Amino acid sequence: MVPVRLTGPRLAIREFHHSPGDIDALYAVFGDPEATRHLPFEPRDREDCADQIEQYLEEALRDERTVYRLAVTRRTDADDPARAVPIGNAALTLGGHHCADLGYALRPDTWGNGYAGELTALLCDFAFGPLGLHRLAARVDVENAASIRVLTRAGFRPEGRIRHDVLLRGTWHDSFQYSLLADEWPSGGGRPRTGG
Repeated sequence: MVPVRLTGPRLAIREFHHSPGDIDALYAVFGDPEATRHLPFEPRDREDCADQIEQYLEEALRDERTVYRLAVTRRTDADDPARAVPIGNAALTLGGHHCADLGYALRPDTWGNGYAGELTALLCDFAFGPLGLHRLAARVDVENAASIRVLTRAGFRPEGRIRHDVLLRGTWHDSFQYSLLADEWPSGGGRPRTGG
């Protein structure tokens, strides 16, 4: 495994560790009803989060890695991101034809600081740079206005509405599908191209 380490102005993205600190950090996101309100699963318990991290590490060790589930940390929380407590997770799930699905989730107490935009830019740089992908897609709950703004600001374009995409708590939820192509993302710039 070649560990992923991405660094932005305020955030760093790294592999998860199967440690009590990282398990607690993932549980602070995936166990929180507010944080998971727009995610396609119910809140998880701490044991489920430990199992998730074990799965993330197994995926990272595969000969042909197709899933990147990574810890998001703040650079100010430690001298080395490997020692910083994660504030969320970021994911790229590779598919055929040089494409991937992008996703993220952050702890609610970190919302409103622009972190989602920065981590989206880091994932786009990684996807269109070292991974050599052509297309990124993202699905977002139609009621998740904050993530819709993040994707739009990053240059993602709407492709349509997916009706009854997710069943949660006995209710069907629709999603919006967004996409971004490599030639629409300026390499390393962290900002989308405008126009055309």
